[in-house]
Parts: sequence; C-alpha cells; structure tokens
Amino acid sequence: MDGRNPCGSGGTLHFETAPLKIVRAEKQFMTDNFGIQYLDCVSNVAHVGHCHPHVVAAGKNQMATLVSAQGFMNDALTKYVKQLVNKLPDVLSICYLVNSGSEANDLALRLARAYTNRKDVVVFDDAYHGNLGNLIDISPKMFKQMPLGKKEFVHVIPCPDTYRGIYREDDVRAAEKYVKEAEHIIHQASRSNRKIACFVSESIVVNCGVIVPPRNYFRLLYNLIHEIGGVCIADEVQTGLGRTGEYFWAFEHYGVIPDIVCIGKPLGNGHPMGAVITTREIADSLGEYYSTFGGNPVACAIGMAVLDVIENEKLVQSAKAVGKTLLENLQQLRLNHRVIGDVRGIGLCIGVEIVEHKTSRKPATALAQTIIYKLKEEHHILVQVQGPGRNVICITPPMCFTQTNARSLFNALDAVLSSLAHSNTEGIIDIASNIVVPHPRSVLSMEDLENMSEELEGPEAKKARTSYDDID
Repeated sequence: MDGRNPCGSGGTLHFETAPLKIVRAEKQFMTDNFGIQYLDCVSNVAHVGHCHPHVVAAGKNQMATLVSAQGFMNDALTKYVKQLVNKLPDVLSICYLVNSGSEANDLALRLARAYTNRKDVVVFDDAYHGNLGNLIDISPKMFKQMPLGKKEFVHVIPCPDTYRGIYREDDVRAAEKYVKEAEHIIHQASRSNRKIACFVSESIVVNCGVIVPPRNYFRLLYNLIHEIGGVCIADEVQTGLGRTGEYFWAFEHYGVIPDIVCIGKPLGNGHPMGAVITTREIADSLGEYYSTFGGNPVACAIGMAVLDVIENEKLVQSAKAVGKTLLENLQQLRLNHRVIGDVRGIGLCIGVEIVEHKTSRKPATALAQTIIYKLKEEHHILVQVQGPGRNVICITPPMCFTQTNARSLFNALDAVLSSLAHSNTEGIIDIASNIVVPHPRSVLSMEDLENMSEELEGPEAKKARTSYDDID
C-alpha cells in the first residue's frame, strides 16, 4: 500500500485534510482510534442512533434464524411492508424493497417512465439523486462535471432558494414566481416535442444546501406536472422517517401527496435498505420486478426494529422540539455574527449559510471549512458542508440528538465564530497546519477501547450509554 486512499479517485472523506478513523459509535457519539469521542451531527444514516441495541438484536436474531428467502413466502416481509405502508397516505399502497436510496430512485424513475411512456425528467439545479448511471444523468451536481454534460431528456429548473435565488425571502409571491420559471422551461421542452415523464425532488433540498421551498411551492408545481401528464417523485432519502419533526415525511409539511416516494438510508439505521412506495396504477405498469437482497428477512427485521424505536422513543416529537430550539438559537446567533447569512431548516435538518458579508451573500467556502475543522478539533463536534458553494453547514444528526446536544453545538459554534472574528486573518486559517495530532501512544485497539477507563468518556457519553442499557 502506498498510503493513499484506496477507495478510488472519486472517494471522499469527511475532513479530508485530517480524516478521522472511527472505530466505534453509540447513539449520537462516535469514537476514533485515539479514544477521542465526538458529538455526531452528520450521520443521518444512523437514524435512531448508532448501534441501537434493539436494532442490533433484531438483526442478530434474524441472521441466526433465516437470512435469505427470495422467491418464498416469509412473514417478516409481509409484516414489515404493511407497517411501512401504513405510515403513508392510503393511495400509496404498493411497496418495493431495495438495498439503497440510489436503487430506490432508479426504480422510481423506471416506474414513472413505464407509467407515462415518456422519458424526460424535471429536476432542480444542483440536485443530486444517487450514484447509478440513470441518476447521474438527472443529477446536475454530478453531470456538470461530466464531459457530455446534460442529456437532452433532462430539464433543469431553478431551485426555490429564497436566500440567494432569483426570488428571495422578501417576495411574498416567490413560490408562484419560481413555479412560473419551471413552467417556462417545461413549455420550452414541449415546443421541442419533449414530453415530461416526471419531476424528481427532495422535499427539503438537502444536497442544494438545505433549501426549504416556500410553503405552497410544491402544491403549485405538482399541479403543473400533473396537468401535463407527468408524475411527481418525492426523494425522502435524507428527510424521511420523521427527521423534519411533526410529520413522518417531509412532503407532508407542504400538504401534497407524491405519486412515488423513495426512501433509503434511515430505514436500516446503517443496514443497506431502501424502498419505493407508489400507487397500484403506477405499479401495474411496470411488470415483473426482482431484487435478490431487497426485503430479505434480516433487512425486514431491522426495518421493523427501526420503526419500533421511532415510535417507542417518540423520536418524531423529539426532532420537532429539539430542532425548534436549535433553529431558534442558531437564528439568534445569526444576529451576533456577520458571517452567518442565513439559518434555515425543519426539525433535525438544518443549514447554516456562511458568507463573506451579509449584504453581498457571497459564499465563504474557505471560512466554512475552517469552522467545521475548528468544531472538530477544538470541541469534538462533527458537522459537514453542503450546497453548490460548499458553504452551508449541514446539521443532520441521529434522531436521538438531545436538547443538551443542541446547546453544546450552539455554544461551540458561537465560540468558534467569536474566536475567528477576533483573529487577524479575518477568520480563515491554514487547516493543514493547525491540526492537533494526539500522542502516538493513544492509538488504541478495539480491545483497548472496550477496556478504556471512564475518564476518556464525558458525562454525555456515560448518560447516553446508560439510557441505551435502559431501553432493553
């Protein structure tokens, strides 16, 4: 080995300059190979908390009983599908189980095209919907980097970003105007004899920088898509299963019902799972469909355990309450720091936009990177950046994130911004030269970590561990 990342040239790591090697995780905490514990505000994959004992036990027990039953009847599959479908509007009654959010979005695209007998797709600018070939084709974030660029069957409409988009927060008709922009592009396609099969979007547009569309935007745009004979696909891979609080699905905040819903990472709490739920009419257009591993007994057992935890631990209600407090405190922080241009989000899906100046709203990409590194190095808190300018601090923690965790994040961010405001470099530091490297003796084995003394763990971690033990 030559020491380089073996994951291919396209492989990326959080904190590329000083990446973490994570060796264990529990609830909303991750521990690296130096024994340092971090508050995880990144891992929306670990939806109900890292290594939740109820989820782990369900997978372990099922794996010891029956792993694969493809082509045979199995109670776990029937029970899980019924439990999942019951979380959706009645019209969405047919469920396909797959292995990832990308596979779910790919199948949704296939369903839409089969049902409409059309190929063309409408997407937001800078959107991302997965890493399969068909999805790269409809993801501007990706195809903008490709030699062939945009395919003729893809129609890109403005993301309804009311902070830095063409229509902003002071425009009471922003939703209508953004839909008019979309209508203009769709009519241009129609004049070129292009017929729209579907509109695909995240309900909260996380990959574009946690964009929260105006309240009636999706209702108006869904109506437009339906009028021209297309279907609407809600990509709930990052926002589903209660992350936005109050509702189980982010699309419910807008009072709309998609024709197809795609789910991914939160379903399995780290186990590879995905699902597509649609109407009977759309499903009937597809014909036969097979997935060797989708809906296997282990996945179904884990999926049911995740739904149980969401219900039993009232995580949807918690996301609403904790998210509301965090959002309000961060919005107050915005008033105190000139580099915070905007704070937006719903529940535990929040974006903090870092800018060079509030008036210009110019993305401060380097400063955002400095902030997330200082949060990691000085406060042991993990966040990431999103958006086309790589300047939106994205907060999507496990759903067990608490009010105490929210205060820790708020206080740490306030401290980092205050220290940067008083620096002579206007807040931008050389990340590579400011990384703290623990003493080599601190490199621990798994056995060391299991036996490490309590002083390595803060009171929050001890409390989290205790509550986990209490669950079972």
